[in-house]
Amino acid sequence: MASANVTAGSGRAVTAAGQLPDGDGPPGFWWGTDSLPVTVPGSAPYSMPYLGGAYGGYIGMTGNWAYWLNCTGAEHFLAYSATDNTQAHTDYVTYHTGVGSGAYWFMGGPGVDPNYNGSTTEASAWGARQAARALSDIANGGGIDYPVVWMDVEVPGIAPAPDNGWNSVYTSPCSGVVRQSYVSTAGDRADFNGFAAYIAAHSSYKVAVYSSPGVWASIFGTGTDSLIPDTYEWTYEPETASLSNAPYGWCLRSGGCAQFFGGQTSSSSHALMWQWSGGGGIRNGVGDFDQIDAVRQG
Repeated sequence: MASANVTAGSGRAVTAAGQLPDGDGPPGFWWGTDSLPVTVPGSAPYSMPYLGGAYGGYIGMTGNWAYWLNCTGAEHFLAYSATDNTQAHTDYVTYHTGVGSGAYWFMGGPGVDPNYNGSTTEASAWGARQAARALSDIANGGGIDYPVVWMDVEVPGIAPAPDNGWNSVYTSPCSGVVRQSYVSTAGDRADFNGFAAYIAAHSSYKVAVYSSPGVWASIFGTGTDSLIPDTYEWTYEPETASLSNAPYGWCLRSGGCAQFFGGQTSSSSHALMWQWSGGGGIRNGVGDFDQIDAVRQG
């Protein structure tokens, strides 16, 4: 995820009177965290660190194309907290709050496919192979509560493939050497579609994607290949470093509202999540904080 390098922080409470609300809103929205550990204070039922209210969910990295292919470099990582996962699961199954535990896959584009040949058929097959591994990793990890499998589609800027193979083709997945500085939007979309089709055919999970408007357009363009009206979305724009600026619904308290992509807006039925602090280069010193609409996912 865009915030994969955030250092885990303390779960201490902010005590200034009136600085933070007592829980998320409106009804049906939950605050949660994702990726690297964030210290959740106290005992069950667990409360959202820094903000108060229920701990509404945790989304962890179940797998990563570069980790799976055993690449070296900064992309060889899993951003996951077993503790946060268990705490979110406990709140969900025991106290019936939040969405529980969830999972995302750090997605590789066609340019890091070991079998890349330039065809959309192979790109689709590469997406399907990643989906199969994601489902295997989820099952081996004990399953998830939130019935959504997220594709993490981003341009992380770290080795061995700074663009994750969405815009460049590498001599081999782990080489870090570009042999072609172009991937068609059709190839990128075939990769995406292959992953989505495999999840739909081999599980009961919903298909979803994490990205941002700018990154999405840089990969899929703004034409037909970019449009995903029926895919659940998780955005990370805009973000704030101030946890006291926590959102109500889809807007930060100081202004600035969630911006989705692929033709969707915050009013779309498939707009589900917003990483409003901690990722995308906007650090808060604690970790990744999310807004989750639990009503829309059905």
